[in-house]
Amino acid sequence: MKHRLQFEDWVPFHVERVFLFFANPENLPRIMPPATATRIDRVRLVPPPSLPVSLPENFGQLAGAGSEFDTSFRIVPHLPLRTRWVARITEFEWNHHFADIQVKGPFRSWYHRHEMTAETREDHAGTVVRDRIECDLGFGVLGDFGLRILSSQIERTFRYRQRVLSQLLES
Repeated sequence: MKHRLQFEDWVPFHVERVFLFFANPENLPRIMPPATATRIDRVRLVPPPSLPVSLPENFGQLAGAGSEFDTSFRIVPHLPLRTRWVARITEFEWNHHFADIQVKGPFRSWYHRHEMTAETREDHAGTVVRDRIECDLGFGVLGDFGLRILSSQIERTFRYRQRVLSQLLES
């Protein structure tokens, strides 16, 4: 059974800056809780369509549709067991959204759409970062129960990101 999760945060930075941050795969481990020890093991980049803005020299490379990432992380913090996750970017629209699917990993299916929308709050320009996830662990009723447990871990991951995102965007 497919489960849907949604997370939303607002940061006081322009949508272009926020989008560039998320489109750079090097930032993935930075937004993950340290206890997961997330690392990128391999990246196969497909550049996005022509850039709408010029990038700073030290910005790094950006991932467009077709890019794939082999990552690994600890499901249970502090244990040496790592889970491999291969994701592919399937959609990319500058300064609006990109989406990824799980190619290989712990879920039967995983679709994650990262959306960014410019929004002013209390006279401050900023960006709403919205994550929409559709996932299925498989294994019928047992998988549904397991996903309830994993959902709390996914929520903790997004709460961590919400706490550190503004600091990371400042640097």
